[in-house]
Amino acid sequence: MQLSLFYEDTDDELLKDLFTAYFNCRKNKRNKNSSLEFEKHFESNVFKLYDDVITGRYKLSSSIAFVVTKPVRREVFAADFRDRVIHHFLIDKLNSIFETLFHPNSFACRVSKGTHYGIRSVREDMERVSDNYTKEAWLLKLDVKGFFMHINRDILNRRLMKLIFENYKEKDKELMMRLVSMIVTHDSTSLCVVKGAPSDWVGLPPDKSLFYSPETCGIPIGNLTSQVFANFYLHSLDMFVTQDLGIGAYGRYVDDFYMISRDKEYLKLIIPKIKHFLRSDLCLTLHPKKIYLQEVKHGVPFLGTYIKPGRTYVGNRIKSGFYESIQAQNIVIRAICRNNSTPSEENFEQFISTMNSYLGLMRHFSTFRLRERMLNKYLSRLWYRFVTVDQNINKFTVKFN
Repeated sequence: MQLSLFYEDTDDELLKDLFTAYFNCRKNKRNKNSSLEFEKHFESNVFKLYDDVITGRYKLSSSIAFVVTKPVRREVFAADFRDRVIHHFLIDKLNSIFETLFHPNSFACRVSKGTHYGIRSVREDMERVSDNYTKEAWLLKLDVKGFFMHINRDILNRRLMKLIFENYKEKDKELMMRLVSMIVTHDSTSLCVVKGAPSDWVGLPPDKSLFYSPETCGIPIGNLTSQVFANFYLHSLDMFVTQDLGIGAYGRYVDDFYMISRDKEYLKLIIPKIKHFLRSDLCLTLHPKKIYLQEVKHGVPFLGTYIKPGRTYVGNRIKSGFYESIQAQNIVIRAICRNNSTPSEENFEQFISTMNSYLGLMRHFSTFRLRERMLNKYLSRLWYRFVTVDQNINKFTVKFN
């Protein structure tokens, strides 16, 4: 039976939803060990998951904890593929409620409201409040210290239960509440396998690790549920800033948020009010070293870019990542050519996906000369035996297979 037809014939909505969640989940995870193991017998594995869910036997599996260094150094708890299917299942079912609730300018983990939307929104707010830079306007940018590691799971669970109970109208409401509560209240450090050496954690600040989080605090970075639930956790902050404090030009990407006003003194005045709200309502701390107040005409750093009147530049982090990726691909091609060989399909796939990812990101900003210079200066000419880039330097393609 074709995979696309396998689950469409069933009348059981839960089973159909789980198969849909599985297919959505595997799109970007097919080269991971746990996803490959699940996929070998995916039909029976989905049926087993279905049976565990409806009988109440479903339990969370252990996560794999490790530290990544790119784009920034951070700790990740990667959930087992089986649990990620459940994550997708829950968000697929609940996302319409979140979308109805969320502030228009909360940007993280939302369809058509990612980093590009966030950067464009900041730029448009800067132009609007300053009357296209003809009047003085100021931008205040703030950040929450150790956000994911200090989310209070009890507060989050209580508010999610209230949201689902009042707004979810399907007959499986009780199941949704049970699964969400299981995931939110789970202490990931109690059931995990540490991957890598203990030295990987050396130098990682305690407020960046779940192993040092206060009791009942912290949710793992990386899970789909964590991203959406974290956005929900700060929804009350969005409402406080825009409604109680009356800030019209506002936006937030995860825990990085900005406010723009023509009144510089008012922006200074609301900093302690926001600090108090975060502490009293959400048990969070405003990062004391990440308070940024600048006149908009001088430019503002946001989401890896620097936004100035009429132009947006990429930041040093993106430039460094692009340079390091180029050097990594140079090592690959030099080794291949030393052996008088040609790149494999996997080599081509890795090169194209890596290079085009950066070019696709950078082409949205004022970077043509930067892209041209970096490729001409750093990318090994050996690659051009096998690949070509379009004249606008937006995309690489393979010359032949």
